[in-house]
Amino acid sequence: MSLAVTLSRAQEGIAAPQVMVEVHLSGGLPATSIVGLPEAAVREARDRVRVAIQNTAFEYPGRKVTVNLAPAELPKDGGRFDLPIALGILAASGQVPREKLDDCEFLGELALSGSLRSVSGVLPALLRARARGRRVVVPRANAAEAALVSEVDVRVADTLAEVCGWLHGAQELAAPAGIGNDGGVHDGPDLRDVRGQLQARRALEIAAVGGHHLLLVGPPGTGKTMLAERLPGILPPLSESEALETCAVLSVAGQPTDPTRWRRRPFRAPHHTASAVALVGGGSQPRPGEISLAHNGVLFLDELPEFSRHVLEVLREPLESGHIVVSRAARQSTFPAQFQLVAAMNPCPCGYAGDPRRQCRCTPEQIQRYRAKVSGPLMDRIDLAVEVPPLPLHEMDTARGARDEDSATVRARVLQARRYALMRAGRSNAEINHRELERDCALGSAERRWYEQALERLGLSARAYHRVLRVARTIADLDGGAALLEREHLAEALQYRRF
Repeated sequence: MSLAVTLSRAQEGIAAPQVMVEVHLSGGLPATSIVGLPEAAVREARDRVRVAIQNTAFEYPGRKVTVNLAPAELPKDGGRFDLPIALGILAASGQVPREKLDDCEFLGELALSGSLRSVSGVLPALLRARARGRRVVVPRANAAEAALVSEVDVRVADTLAEVCGWLHGAQELAAPAGIGNDGGVHDGPDLRDVRGQLQARRALEIAAVGGHHLLLVGPPGTGKTMLAERLPGILPPLSESEALETCAVLSVAGQPTDPTRWRRRPFRAPHHTASAVALVGGGSQPRPGEISLAHNGVLFLDELPEFSRHVLEVLREPLESGHIVVSRAARQSTFPAQFQLVAAMNPCPCGYAGDPRRQCRCTPEQIQRYRAKVSGPLMDRIDLAVEVPPLPLHEMDTARGARDEDSATVRARVLQARRYALMRAGRSNAEINHRELERDCALGSAERRWYEQALERLGLSARAYHRVLRVARTIADLDGGAALLEREHLAEALQYRRF
């Protein structure tokens, strides 16, 4: 029978649906056709595969070759199907054993010489193959990425000839070398570099414990960017499942993963000229944007009002849902976007409103228009807004004091506060639903009445009601894991909503 089937994986968001590569040889004039909704790069595989097979000292069949990529309704793109197509042709023509293809999946682009080139989206494919209990063969160029996934039989190869030798049992393919576990130890910017700014430091610590969104407001040069860049250093390391999910997004985006730093939380800081598609993802073939590349990490938007209002408004849904759905006429892709937003802005167009050293040149109308560039619905989703005032120069020149703690010290408190939350609720404050939050906070009648009156005075929404409660619960955890929420916790949480 001149029919062979090999298995591979397509790329659809961060999913990796299975693709059956069916190859049939029949009589007629020699020709190769690929069907099953292939994009241009997949259609061109017929020429790459033919030359690669010939240069590997195998015979390309002089018959009509039909390649079907099933399911037919799933779009296929990229060069990832070159290797399975080549093996299917060789198996259908009897040059490699068919039975060795049954429990194995293949990914890889072929060069004309027969060598294998790296492809994107290997990590999601490995995770799905692990769930099915199958072996996987990938190019050696993807070995570092493949080594991240445990409990899956992965083999790496340099050429088509090596894969064929392995199928014949003539040689073994190597497994990717294991990686060291750095435990997510932070070696980036440290909080010890920041002098003073005690209120901003406190807000940064609260944000780290509860995963809250943070806005830093202050004149130029007061340390807003320095503070934001040091937030990843006080966050807990990623768990293995979180790290794999984060690396899967990088893999789909075609960005390399550093195997020595894969447990560290990502920090993304796009320029304010970024488009909406660059921020949330998209394109004719949907790719993840900055919010997905910051999944399980920090997205920093410096000079917030300088971003296009349309660009900022696309953040509203993923800030609530934790994912983004990119819809196109032919397909729909879902990308994770569970990021922590940190933004920085000046208080006015000239930047010096409230600065005792410089006189502000802006009129009240200009200040109002400037702040109105950030819409109310977006501000309603930001839990903490804190002013970062300028420091006297003599304070910046002094040696580090007892309050200028380093990241390791602050991180220890953050981890302890998170342990309090886990002991109390079994999950972090950000993960419990509104009903569980109400029960967890257990406000007395007097505190609830006081709290509701404070919300009315500030003109806050029903969404803010629960967001402030979460911040107050985080403050209680940070201050020793208090079981009951006190009025002082609510008062501190409310002061961060006065911007």
